[in-house]
Amino acid sequence: MGMLAEFRQFAMRGNVVDLAVGVIIGGAFGKIVSSFVADVLMPPIGALLGGTDFTGFKIILKDAVIEAGKVVKPSVTINYGNFIQVTIDFMIIAFSIFMMIKMMNAMNKKAVTPPPPPAPAEPSNEEKLLTEIRDLLKRQ
Repeated sequence: MGMLAEFRQFAMRGNVVDLAVGVIIGGAFGKIVSSFVADVLMPPIGALLGGTDFTGFKIILKDAVIEAGKVVKPSVTINYGNFIQVTIDFMIIAFSIFMMIKMMNAMNKKAVTPPPPPAPAEPSNEEKLLTEIRDLLKRQ
């Protein structure tokens, strides 16, 4: 029973829960960005390039073998268009996360900045009188 309680304490620790939430949100965010790139960003870029789709770019190393209308061996290709698409996705996700962290750091800086220290308290009447006496004794 001790090991189960220890595991529960480990699993419910703040860092582990925060990491799990971050991974889940990151996965969902990645899907959103991938959809944005594939469905919103790449069609206009493809239209500017003559209606091409990056994911279709490939180098055929070996043609497919077709017998009686059926593909016996699929073609061997290097799909560099898919690599371009994934690279663009990564760059957008990385930039978005960079901007989000930069914004969070700026907000934390403002929140953490301590208030200016209060002005030193004015000396009491006794301290003023003692200072005057000291100054008079120094002059003699």
